[in-house]
This record gives sequence, C-alpha cells and structure tokens, in this order.
Amino acid sequence: MELRTLKYFTVVAEELNITHAAERLSMSQPPLSNQIKALEEELGTKLFVRGKRRLQLTEAGRMLYRNALRILDLAEKTRHDVMCLENGVSGTVNIAIVEGRAPFLTARWISGFKDEYPNVRYSLWNGSSDDALERLRQGLADLAVIAAPYDTEHLEGFAVGRGPWVAVMSKSNPLAKSAGSELPLRLLAGQPLIVPSRASRVEAIRKWFAQVGAEPNIICTMSNYVDAVALTERDIGISIFPQTTYTPNDLLVSKVITEPERQVEYVLVWIKNRERSPLVTEFINFVRDTMEAVSTNPDFLEILKSEYLPPENTPYL
Repeated sequence: MELRTLKYFTVVAEELNITHAAERLSMSQPPLSNQIKALEEELGTKLFVRGKRRLQLTEAGRMLYRNALRILDLAEKTRHDVMCLENGVSGTVNIAIVEGRAPFLTARWISGFKDEYPNVRYSLWNGSSDDALERLRQGLADLAVIAAPYDTEHLEGFAVGRGPWVAVMSKSNPLAKSAGSELPLRLLAGQPLIVPSRASRVEAIRKWFAQVGAEPNIICTMSNYVDAVALTERDIGISIFPQTTYTPNDLLVSKVITEPERQVEYVLVWIKNRERSPLVTEFINFVRDTMEAVSTNPDFLEILKSEYLPPENTPYL
C-alpha cells in the first residue's frame, strides 16, 4: 500500500461519495475509482458497499480507515523529523494532553520554551488519558500530559501539577444556587452524574462516594470534557471532572467537591528506553527545570490566584 493510495482511501471514506472525494482531491473520478478498486484487489476484500448515491464502509473498510489515519499521521511526523535533523534544536514537539489543567500547564511550558527556541513548532492533541497514552505508544506523540496514575514499568515521567475535582452543573440546577464555591460530596448522592470514562477513574469515584455511604448515579461516561459540558448545559446531569483553567460559561456553575475532597495529579510522561530527539530531550529538561523553579520560587505560580488549590495532604483520585 502506498501512502498516496491511503490518502485517496481516507478522503473517499470521509466523503462516502466518489464524485465529492475526487473534487476534494482535485482529480477526476475514474482514476480515483480505479485506485480504490486496485486497493481492494491488493487487500483481497471489499472496503465499500456501493449504493446508488452513497457508499458505505464495510467492517474491513472501517478498520483500514482507523489505521490509515494513524499511518498518515506518523508519516507526516517522520517527514518533519527528518527534515529538521540538520537544524539542531528545531523541529516539532508532538504532545498528547488530557483536559483539565493540562492545557494550561502545556501552554506555560511552550510560552517559555519558544523564547529560547523560536523556530520550534508544536503539535498538540487533546483527549482522554488512555487515548493520549495510545498515541504515545504508536509513536504519534513524543510526550503526553496525563492524569496519574501511570504505568511506571513502560513509561518515564514526573509530576507537573495538581488540582481539585469539581462538580459542573447547569445554572438552572438547584445545587447551583447553593451558597459558596464548594459542595459536599453527599449532596451529589442520587444526582444524575456524568464522569470520565476511564475504568479506573469510575471505580475510584464509586469508592469516593462509598465514604459518605452512597452509590453514585452515573448516567453517562465520557472521555471528552467538552462533550460533557454540552450535556451539562442542558441539565442532563452534573459532571464530575478535574477543574479546568477558568473559562467563562454563563450557562454553567462549577463548585469544588469537598467533605471529603479529592485532587488529581498531572504527569508528563514518555516511553521508557525509546530514543528521543535532541529537541524532545531539551523540552523535557526545560519542563523539569520549570517545575524545580515552581517549588523553590513563590513568584512562579502553578495555578491562577483565583483558582482553588487543594491542601497538600488531599488524597488523589
């Protein structure tokens, strides 16, 4: 399979229409159809079910589409890395990050790093911890910022930040009208909840509720915080997620969960014993130096002054 053929296939898979795909690729329809047929012959299987007006992916087609995206992504990353070898500390740092405070932390590192290395570029991908780690394993990311815990047998890393768990609710929810910026966990018992989809996190939330003698009413699990916000805005449920960098939203109210409170720890990780480029090594060293400065200099603030920082002895979730 050639990369060009895979590119043609992905566009057809997205358009599900040969004519539209050909227009997007700026080529005529017959050669594109021939490329797809040749790919099916090479693989010995049908990739599309041909309808009168629209194509449908077969099971084999769906699997190839997922893998083709990864292959094309990795090929582009490899091209970038090879082109930048002669330029010393330059090139692209590929980072997979979770939501919550991770984007804020990453932005701070990039802001400082670009002052020293202005020619460096960055490719950021956002998703769940599990998805971020999968990109790391596949070589699609050089580094990942995830929520602890992590597999220390296969990964190296260090802590880079922490923050509280919060309840995010629609402004119309009765709990949103309660006084103060904190909310005891017991008040969430019986409420429909939207929580992170990571299996270990769901189990940890169940144990958390057990401490107040309750079983959480989880109606939906999600890997993407933005999707959870969409449901929360409609008052479908209350989302329990790590606190994000403050973003105004007139439809939502966020309250730190207390009694008992929990915090999340963010870690920067990479694959153990995998060869790293000089650029990625330099970036890791920069982040490590930044974290040491945070711990010794009060002028370096890990969080915004307006945000809540859990006490040091708060258990991790």
